Amino acid sequence: MRRMKVDGDRTAVAEFRRKLAAGEEELVPASVVERLVSGENRVRVWREHRGLSGAALAKQAGLAQAYLSQIETGAREGTVETYGKLAAALSISLDDLAG
Repeated sequence: MRRMKVDGDRTAVAEFRRKLAAGEEELVPASVVERLVSGENRVRVWREHRGLSGAALAKQAGLAQAYLSQIETGAREGTVETYGKLAAALSISLDDLAG
């Protein structure tokens, strides 16, 4: 049984390395993970990690900058469609953005 787990782990690591090399996965710095885990606004954390201003992200996602600001401060909830646009603009999955 232990042998199957080791083989499975090796397969998972090999698949991750393949995806990383292909640009389908990325390594996320511990500081970003800590911010996400601590409950900071996920849109803001990912936006800052990507080096984008609020204006730049809003433009890429096709949103008003004021609306994005309200989402980041928690004043408004975005729709699933809005979060989908933000996730695409940030090059992450909707799951990564929704937590």
